[in-house]
Amino acid sequence: MFVIDSKNNSIKALNKKTFSELGFKERAHLQEWIAGNSEALGEKLLIIQKEFSGFSETNERLDLLALDKNGNIVVIENKLDDSGKDVTWQALKYASYCSTLTKEDIRTIFQSYLDAQSNGGNAIEVLNEFFECADYSEILLNQRMTQRIIFVAANFRKEVTSTVLWLMNFKIQLKCYKATPYELNGQYFLTLDQIIPTKDAQDYVISMANKAQEEFSTEAELKTRHTIRLEFWAALLKEIKGKSILFQSSSPTKDHWLVAGGTNITGLSYQFVITMTNASVLINFGRASTDENKALFDSLISHKREIENKFGSILNWERLDDRKSSRISFALPGVNYFVKDDWQKIIQFLIENINKLEEATRPYLLQLKQLLSNLEFEAVEE
Repeated sequence: MFVIDSKNNSIKALNKKTFSELGFKERAHLQEWIAGNSEALGEKLLIIQKEFSGFSETNERLDLLALDKNGNIVVIENKLDDSGKDVTWQALKYASYCSTLTKEDIRTIFQSYLDAQSNGGNAIEVLNEFFECADYSEILLNQRMTQRIIFVAANFRKEVTSTVLWLMNFKIQLKCYKATPYELNGQYFLTLDQIIPTKDAQDYVISMANKAQEEFSTEAELKTRHTIRLEFWAALLKEIKGKSILFQSSSPTKDHWLVAGGTNITGLSYQFVITMTNASVLINFGRASTDENKALFDSLISHKREIENKFGSILNWERLDDRKSSRISFALPGVNYFVKDDWQKIIQFLIENINKLEEATRPYLLQLKQLLSNLEFEAVEE
């Protein structure tokens, strides 16, 4: 940092110091400076307690407790010339303790803080003013996992900065401010520089953290789904042994569908499909040619009445003109394969109805095969 001498058109360097050299203390000085002017941390914060130790079954105390403009709890930890290696763990503990504070807890803590100040004040009135809200009942405080942490220190150890950067991937809201004291001709100066995340990159870092967390959540959910599907299909295949001519050589899969042969027509298959809202049996027309799929579907739907009479229920006939494939299905709504209590009901439905579907459509498979031969012959002739 430099001082500009406009008279001599020059600059003069300020002497960079340590807090210890200048005789400044963590609690008596740095903490009081921030408490008295929290906007030095780049935003409007409402300090609601100093040296807060209101945690059950522990005597630990955090430096400063604050609220931001969104009603989030902010834990502020101050260190002088060195951050120390355990500050992140310490602050995470404090944030976890504070996560349980209710709105009334916060009001009580703040009122205690105001009562200790020389000018006092009413906590509700100050909170209303800070949040620019006329009705205290409408103010939301400390919602869900919104607790924040701010570190202030003259120097940050690598183990601290690396941990902070890693934690931000999990959407934990952290900031690091580098506090540097200077001296010139008996005058003292202080800079508070946001180093993590840097102000210019703050929005980017937050968006990347959100993206990373979304990817973590999606990956974990997929792994859970895959595990459950494998277990479900294994249970179904064990139950279907000897009860159907279909799926006897099938193996469990992580997919939400299971395919069987049984039609002797390539691309035409009987299938099971499970979702978190229903379970279905179906015939899928999945040949490489769109025209062949539609021709096979049209041929089978011409026997719709006979097939449904044999099946015993109305089927869902989907030609799907905007897609290559077509399908005929029958579904059981209101079941979820994630709920193991639904498994037996789903398995019984699938086995019973795949057998009915196979029996109802079997008389027409030879006709479909002949239709394919005719289409292939016509293609050769052309």
